[in-house]
Amino acid sequence: MNKNWSVSLEHEEYENELELVVKDAIEAVTNTSKGYYVNIVTPANFGNPDDYLTEALVLYFGDNIESKFIDQCGCGGFVLRVWKNN
Repeated sequence: MNKNWSVSLEHEEYENELELVVKDAIEAVTNTSKGYYVNIVTPANFGNPDDYLTEALVLYFGDNIESKFIDQCGCGGFVLRVWKNN
């Protein structure tokens, strides 16, 4: 995507499938163009994505990304913003 965008990975099949959340988060970052970010909204029951998703993304993308935990949504999910550097 040649713009900043958001992807919701917090409902239905994602609520109890951590592997699916990680897989689709990697896909979302892959589809984000250099210089832009994607807000990844994750299920409330997994807690802060810094505790599980950030490490997985860094292992996959290395220093080609930067991430920042934003906040918990009013809907209960959590938002992790990931910038694509390269």
